[in-house]
Amino acid sequence: MATLQANTREDLRGSRLNKIRNDGNVPGVIYGKTIGNKPVTVEGSSLLKMIRENGRNGVFKLDVDGQQTDVMIYDIQVDPLKNEVIHVDFYAADMKSELDADVPVQAVGEAIGVKNGGVLQQSLHEVSVKALPNDLPDSIEIDVSQLDVNDSLQVKDLKTSGKYEINNDPEESVLSILPPTEQPNEPEVGEEPEGEPELVGNEEGNKEGEEE
Repeated sequence: MATLQANTREDLRGSRLNKIRNDGNVPGVIYGKTIGNKPVTVEGSSLLKMIRENGRNGVFKLDVDGQQTDVMIYDIQVDPLKNEVIHVDFYAADMKSELDADVPVQAVGEAIGVKNGGVLQQSLHEVSVKALPNDLPDSIEIDVSQLDVNDSLQVKDLKTSGKYEINNDPEESVLSILPPTEQPNEPEVGEEPEGEPELVGNEEGNKEGEEE
């Protein structure tokens, strides 16, 4: 199992957090039933490498000052302007107990309906999954290549490996293929609209004006 090095973080002042980030590190917290809450720091590049190799829901060892704990990444905060990780929460996982985690749903392939001009609309991008830590999938893929216009998929249509259970309502919509958008017919250039224009005012009012 891969290992990520971490150090205990004693100084919790905001100015200290900025220095940690400027030095290329990421402040974080590791927590769990048996460990409590412990502030830590990890090297930013090593954290990103761990995520790429193990996935968002992968289990790995966090070595905090020589003490190793099996952890998962529970939450990541990203600076939207710099696109940099600014904080990470590690969860000390009990490898023998099931837990809930959010797993992304990804559509793969090109639907027949899309080739025919339809539009794929995905309404559900994540599902809640219950499994042992080592059985949590990094993502759930849906093959949409056979879907035609007006076809749709629900949570109950998602294929699982049998090692995890989806918590969402089975009838919840995941995605659908919408028909092509029909453009309204516009009148041709120079074509007069049907019907005569209405006169402003009324006939009696015009007569009164003439008599005056």
